[in-house]
Amino acid sequence: MIIGFTGSQEDLSLIQFDLLVAVLAEFEEITEAHHGDCIGGDLAFHLIIEELRPDVELNVHPPTDKAKRAFCHGHIEHEPKDFLDRNHDIVDACDILIACPKMKEILRSGTWATVRYARKTGKPVAILWRDGKYTYEDQSSSKSGKTQKDENQKAES
Repeated sequence: MIIGFTGSQEDLSLIQFDLLVAVLAEFEEITEAHHGDCIGGDLAFHLIIEELRPDVELNVHPPTDKAKRAFCHGHIEHEPKDFLDRNHDIVDACDILIACPKMKEILRSGTWATVRYARKTGKPVAILWRDGKYTYEDQSSSKSGKTQKDENQKAES
């Protein structure tokens, strides 16, 4: 399984961080992970994969704009591209996209533009919210539609 990640340039909330760790631990067959090499969410994702899943091939897709780069070192470091093209490359490479936005969906947000592109291409999307809730969208299977749970519901299921 190939995981793509998109997240806010702000740090993840503690609850969001813990939820990301839990979700990544559930995926037993991750072979590759792709992220956009920005500060905030991308850096957290990179460090979690390095610690939790050192066997996973880390793919870094840096932006051409170095101002917000985290300068992560992965197994594969792709050529820098503008944000939109880089985000499309991440979605095109993955089987599922994990998103950690800082707020509800808005226009002019790289995280949300990446989620919209994943939806358009039919990729499943797991959205991990700052308050510990998550939304899973999969239009490609019998699990079609949206599912939303919070940490308490997840622990009970």
